[in-house]
Amino acid sequence: MTLNDERFVIKVPASSANLGPGFDSMGVAVDLYLRLEVEKSKSWECTSTSIELKDLPMDEQNFICQIAIRTAAKYGKDLSPCRIIIDSEIPLARGLGSSASAIVAGIELADYVGDLGLTKKEKLLLATELEGHPDNVGASLYGGLVIGSYRDGEVDILSFTTLTFEMVAVIPQETLLTKDSRGVLPTELSYSKAVKASATANVLVAAFLSQNWELAGKMMGQDLFHQPYRKSLISCYSDIEQMAKSNGAFGVVLSGAGPTILCFSEKGKGKKLADSLKTMLPDMKVQCLMIDNAGTLVHKLEKCI
Repeated sequence: MTLNDERFVIKVPASSANLGPGFDSMGVAVDLYLRLEVEKSKSWECTSTSIELKDLPMDEQNFICQIAIRTAAKYGKDLSPCRIIIDSEIPLARGLGSSASAIVAGIELADYVGDLGLTKKEKLLLATELEGHPDNVGASLYGGLVIGSYRDGEVDILSFTTLTFEMVAVIPQETLLTKDSRGVLPTELSYSKAVKASATANVLVAAFLSQNWELAGKMMGQDLFHQPYRKSLISCYSDIEQMAKSNGAFGVVLSGAGPTILCFSEKGKGKKLADSLKTMLPDMKVQCLMIDNAGTLVHKLEKCI
């Protein structure tokens, strides 16, 4: 396939990973989006109106372009240059999967422009190899709540798109890089502690699937894998957790590596929770989020840019 004068759009949802004890294996897609509008060009050119992206390279050194070029090369293809309008609602380095969405977008770009014919499972493996774990990239690709495993070069994932909870993201002003947040984690857990931690994650999955929100919230708060170590990096975590639960949240977790704090509510109660938190946290961005059940979408546009 060649682009000719054809124009197309790639739309990738943001994601929140871990959800407490589901460390590096559980994620949910949310309705914030990275959007690429693409057409053939003589050279790589990226433009954006997003303030978040203003300091990023706008040529072939752009991270998305690099992922696309490398993905195509893996299959023996030289990717035709493109002109891309990149817009994003996903805050950078806040624990909402900005890098994962960019990886997925780059793979989709390579697949479409290079006519690679990749299956969704193949895209998932490529993205997981780059990201290191399947929770964020899996959620962005498949949508819904995902449970995944990456081991010995193989990735397995299940997506559930019938859940009804809502979320409120409390987004601090400061950024927190994943590599810094990973630096506070232990290198190993004792056998007995690992058993308790995995049991908690198992019950969280069962609670989600049975829509037992009270139990889900309880399991979120009993994580032993990462939150006990990372909470110290978020000075306001305990206060926000108490505020959210006092105003209807059934569970509160760090979103990914943080610093965003994700508060879960039952269907129809998210807006009220968000309004309450906005009043109590005027210096932070508070945003009501819904589950994105569609995952990544690619479609043609009729008119030229």
